[in-house]
Amino acid sequence: MSFKTQFYRIANPINKRFSFEKFSQKFPFQDLILVYHLVSDTDLKHAKHLFPYRSEKQFERDLDFLLKHFDFIDWETFLRNKIEKVKTKKPTILLTFDDGYSEFYDIIVPILKRKGIFAINFINPKFIDNHEMMWRNKASLIVSEIIDNEILQNKTSKFKDFGSDLKTNINSILKINFKNKNKLDDIANHLEIDFNNYLKKNPVYLTTEQLINLKNEGFGISSHGWNHPLYNQLSLSEQLKNTQKSLDYMKENQFLNDSFAFPFTDHLVDNQFFDNISKQNPELKFTFGSAGLKLDSYPKNLQRIPIETENYSAEEILKNEILYYQFLKKLNKNKIIRS
Repeated sequence: MSFKTQFYRIANPINKRFSFEKFSQKFPFQDLILVYHLVSDTDLKHAKHLFPYRSEKQFERDLDFLLKHFDFIDWETFLRNKIEKVKTKKPTILLTFDDGYSEFYDIIVPILKRKGIFAINFINPKFIDNHEMMWRNKASLIVSEIIDNEILQNKTSKFKDFGSDLKTNINSILKINFKNKNKLDDIANHLEIDFNNYLKKNPVYLTTEQLINLKNEGFGISSHGWNHPLYNQLSLSEQLKNTQKSLDYMKENQFLNDSFAFPFTDHLVDNQFFDNISKQNPELKFTFGSAGLKLDSYPKNLQRIPIETENYSAEEILKNEILYYQFLKKLNKNKIIRS
């Protein structure tokens, strides 16, 4: 358990006693960037073991709270405010989503349109049109199938490197990283789990047609890397190649090529990457991490606040983030320093 997770668990019961207005006076920035992945009332085998996604009711409750205290803005307004250093009457929110899940089109956008809210979805082009499943979704799907099937549990115990303890095997599967992602295909073959068949029956990701429709309706589509790697497991050249391939896709398809959001985290990504990718792409205005309320020594790399954190509401998360930022500030650790 990380220190931040422990901090949340200690602070949250205390924060509940106070109104949000008490916290909003201590906002360190006038603009917030929030990130979700998907919203669904369905038990999604490919996502349920990765993050606690919101139900439709929970998501609408988040939005209704946020609409009371913030102004939602679109990408063009966000850029103008940042570049021209515009001071707004109320703090603003840029709403973002990651990974290009199909629920964005089917569930989320109808809710956002009804409430008049803009959002950007940062996608991995490799998985668009459901020709292949992203490695983390493979892990979640495998675990879901194992839990639901005693025969698969026995077969899993016979796979190399695994033993008889179900919980240990599940944890091992979920810990498989980007560099070792091919192991997930080996496990699936052993268990006779067909990812392609699953994608045909349950389209996990957006299609090209849906992306075009979203763009035409005014929503943003932007880059999240080509195939959702963990950047601190890549060499500099691999980081640049993966990012450039995704930015080229955006440009070729007339989506947003002036922004990029790191998959997972920008932890340990150094200045060389930012300098090089900016030089290769002069139109690139901002990149985004997901470390919560934090400053960054690279001024054009901005941190987003993950909202799918355990089962906290948006209000609880923002209260905790504000308190955590103030705590780090006192320790002079509220800024990410890059080498």
